[in-house]
Amino acid sequence: MSRTLALVESPAQLLNLLEWVLGERRGMADPGSLDVAVLLPLDGSTRRQLDAMVSIARRAEGVGVSVHDIRRSPVSLARSVAALAPKLARAGRLVIGDPFSGLIQRLLPLSRAQDVVLVDDGTATLELSAQLLAGAPLVRWHRTGRAPRAAVRAAHRLTPGHGRRLEVFSSLATDLRLPPGGVASVNGYTWIRSSYGPPQVLPGVDLVGTSLAETGLVSVERYVAEVAALAGAYGVGRYLAHRREDPAKLARIAAASGLEIVSPALPLELALRSGPVARTVVSFPSTVVHTLPTVLEGTGVEIVLHDSVQSWLLPGTSDRAAAFLSEVTTTARSRHHLSALGG
Repeated sequence: MSRTLALVESPAQLLNLLEWVLGERRGMADPGSLDVAVLLPLDGSTRRQLDAMVSIARRAEGVGVSVHDIRRSPVSLARSVAALAPKLARAGRLVIGDPFSGLIQRLLPLSRAQDVVLVDDGTATLELSAQLLAGAPLVRWHRTGRAPRAAVRAAHRLTPGHGRRLEVFSSLATDLRLPPGGVASVNGYTWIRSSYGPPQVLPGVDLVGTSLAETGLVSVERYVAEVAALAGAYGVGRYLAHRREDPAKLARIAAASGLEIVSPALPLELALRSGPVARTVVSFPSTVVHTLPTVLEGTGVEIVLHDSVQSWLLPGTSDRAAAFLSEVTTTARSRHHLSALGG
C-alpha cells in the first residue's frame, strides 16, 4: 500500500488534516497508511496548541504522529531533514499544510510524490489559487520584495499537470479556481461536529483577535484603541486572542478595555465547538469568518463580521494586502451571509 506523508506546522493544519482523514472519509480509506510529521515552530503559544492537537491526533484511530523540533538550531534542522528525507522519497502522496512556508518549500524537492494535497484552511488558500493561475511565485500576501527562488520552484511543483495532481481540501473550496487538473474538495468539519459539542452558549459577545499588528499592517496603538472602542460600544466580554498576538499588546488591550483575555488551548474552531461560546462572535476579516459558520452551524451562535479594518491600515500598506483583506470580506459575506458590524 502506498503511504501518505503529511507535513504540518500549525494547530489548524493538524486539525484540518484530521478532517481530511476522518471527516466523511474523503482523504483515504485507511488512516493507518498515514504518517504525520509535525514541524514545530518556535512560538511558544503555537507549540502549546500543537502539543494539545498532537495528543488528540494520537487518540484518533490509527493516526501515527512524529514531532520534529526542526527550527531549534542548525543541528536540529539537519537531523530532522535526515529523518524525513527517506519518508519524503517513499511517499506516494504528500499532504502539506502551508505552501507559502519557506521550510515546506525547501522540503518539496525531496519528494517524488505526484499526488499533493493541501489541507490548510487559512484565507491564504484564496491567494494560492490566484498565484497558481497566474504562474506567480508562492509568496505570502503581506510580503514585499523579490521572491525567493524556492517560492518559484514551489509554484511549479504544485501546479497540476504532466502527471502531477493537486487537491485543495478547504472550507473555502467553493470560492477557489485552480489550474486544469486541480481539484477543490469541501471541508465541512464533519469530524469536529460529530465528535465535539454542541457547546454551552452564553449571553453576550466574544471578539476574535487578529495578528494584523504583528504582521505590520496596523499600528499597535490604533488596534488597541479600536478594540477598546468596539468593546465599549457592543458590550464585548471576552477577547479570544490569536496564537501569534504579542503578550504585551494583549496586556494593553486588557488595560484599555477591561476585556477578559482568553488564549485558547486549541484552534478556535475546536475551542468554540467544545464551548463555552457567546451567542454573538465578532471577528475581523480572517480565516474564522469562513470556518466558524460551518463549525457552529445549528448552535444558535451568530458570527458577525467587523469590516472596517481597511481604514486602519498603515500608510504604505501594499495594494496586494489591501485587496486580499477586501477579498476575504467579500467572500465571507457572499458565502455565509454574515451580518456586518461597522466601526
